[in-house]
Amino acid sequence: MVGRNAVVEALRAGVPATTLFVAAGLDFDERLDEARRLATRRGISVVDSARPDLDRLCGTAPHQGLVLAVPPYRYAHPDDLLDRVRPGAGGSARSGSTAAGLVVALDGVTDPRNLGAVVRSAAAFGADGVLLPERRAAGMTASAWKTSAGAAARLPVARATNLTRTLTAYAEAGLFLVGLAADAALSLDELAMATDPLVLVVGSEGRGLSRLVEQRCDVTVRIPMVGAVESLNAGVAAAVALAEIARRRRGA
Repeated sequence: MVGRNAVVEALRAGVPATTLFVAAGLDFDERLDEARRLATRRGISVVDSARPDLDRLCGTAPHQGLVLAVPPYRYAHPDDLLDRVRPGAGGSARSGSTAAGLVVALDGVTDPRNLGAVVRSAAAFGADGVLLPERRAAGMTASAWKTSAGAAARLPVARATNLTRTLTAYAEAGLFLVGLAADAALSLDELAMATDPLVLVVGSEGRGLSRLVEQRCDVTVRIPMVGAVESLNAGVAAAVALAEIARRRRGA
């Protein structure tokens, strides 16, 4: 991660990092000072480097004299999520919870900020984890982590080699697959299985659910909207659906 604003925001958000590189000889800047203080407070190494060294490290990226080394995100295995939510295992694995399990699966969401927003909403509304495909989808980058506002540290995110096959395995284990689709006949308000063990499947920002994934869902639902807005982005749609599911479960 490079650039003064981006690095400071990442440190504020608690993005995991190993080393903060600061170019030597820079004029005083409040962002540089704050970056040093935040990194020191979190036990992150602070290294003063010559600007040519940072140029070689970052290539053409405009680092502005500030670079944060972020290690690769450690994904969970899809089976780990299934173990947390498998029906008959005493309810959700969340501490002290007996609620039915809930996983959010993303089908081709490519914007890391949408991914981070989904992770944040999933944690806020009681989901047990988030499932991503390995290909043609956003991963847990520093941007996604930052948007999650630290929720990525508390909620497991798993990657599936084949999303359709993993969803099939989840269904065979007793979870219902509910897809969000703007043209679905059933409204989210009418989702009778909201209190059952669920996988909420959210499609991409542009094309929505892929054909194979939509066919694998037990049911698809639309978010009821008033006005001329045709659709919501993946992050907002997931938050609305998760809030409604959480509301229904509180009243069950």
